[in-house]
Amino acid sequence: MSAPPAFDLQALCAGVRFGERGALGRAITLIESRNDQKRAQGEALLGELLPASGNTLRVGITGVPGVGKSTFIDALGTHLTKLGHKVAVLAVDPTSPVTGGSILGDKTRMTRLSQDPNAFIRPSPSSGTLGGVAMRTRESMLVCEAAGFDIVLVETVGVGQSEVAVEQMVDFFLVLMLAGAGDELQGIKRGILEIADLIAINKADGENQPRAELARNEYASALQLLRPKSDAWTPQAVCVSALSGSGIEGLWQLVLEHRKQLEATGERDARRKEQQGQWMWQDVEDSLQAALRSNQAAHALSLELESRVREGELLASAAARQIIAAFLGR
Repeated sequence: MSAPPAFDLQALCAGVRFGERGALGRAITLIESRNDQKRAQGEALLGELLPASGNTLRVGITGVPGVGKSTFIDALGTHLTKLGHKVAVLAVDPTSPVTGGSILGDKTRMTRLSQDPNAFIRPSPSSGTLGGVAMRTRESMLVCEAAGFDIVLVETVGVGQSEVAVEQMVDFFLVLMLAGAGDELQGIKRGILEIADLIAINKADGENQPRAELARNEYASALQLLRPKSDAWTPQAVCVSALSGSGIEGLWQLVLEHRKQLEATGERDARRKEQQGQWMWQDVEDSLQAALRSNQAAHALSLELESRVREGELLASAAARQIIAAFLGR
């Protein structure tokens, strides 16, 4: 078996900047690696690419199960490439219990976009941990931006805690909803409404059109009762159909209007800086947790204390303090 090619930082960096698909895929695989040596190489690569990143529009997209996120992204992404944009899609897939990798379901459903030369789709395994997903997605965004993609769409697994993590790394957060699926406002948590920049009722076509319009009115009323997260933007609710393409252009115009408003007030730049700080502390927490688990004294003690905590013999908080003390050598 031949040895793997030696790591050439400058060659890989040049390939990414030229937009070479192979180089882009290798770069993201490198930064997703948990191997210490490869992670160091990935950080060196990101350091080289950082000056070429940031000049893009980052959009997070989520929705309830069955809402048609992949079909919607396929329609939106195709619309954007026709306008001359280069679109990167980072889809956070559930992790395969067999291989530990991404199941790749989303990519197979984005049929048009997956064949578009001006689009790039990268499914990333969730790996069962929220923090790791958020960190790798941020890094993948920087690589795609350095490769010349001016729009990055981040699709999440579903409605839940991961939405908060994704909202903290994008410029615009879109929530897709369905009509005619019971009590519309019971299908989504208030917390998701509070961080949404726009709610889109998908599958607003055919006989479902009246129900979609009714749902849009309900969500619009609900949004009016919440305090907007930005003084420069009031969230709205719209109807779209990923199948027919209706409403896609109007939705995108709202995304552009949102960017215009936040850029005018300086909020976009301020938010980006805040996100960078959040990224740093997330990385600190992940690194500390990894170091804690690899510490022999702390690990040995944690096995003993976890058993006692499970049996109700010891408070979790007391066990945690003992493990940290062992880690610090106290």
